[in-house]
Amino acid sequence: MSSSNNNQDVKSEINEAIKKVDAKQIDKNLQQDKAANQPEDLTDAEKTPFIDEQQRTDK
Repeated sequence: MSSSNNNQDVKSEINEAIKKVDAKQIDKNLQQDKAANQPEDLTDAEKTPFIDEQQRTDK
């Protein structure tokens, strides 16, 4: 029965969230260019190659 009770709790939380949705805020959030969507620049230490340049044979 606890499983059934947990499902009811989840459904009531979802219904509560649906009632609080602000469509204008969602649209505004989707329109923004967020810095999180852009790759972060690497530091010099992070730019080290995976293969030692002196051992490469494909050059």
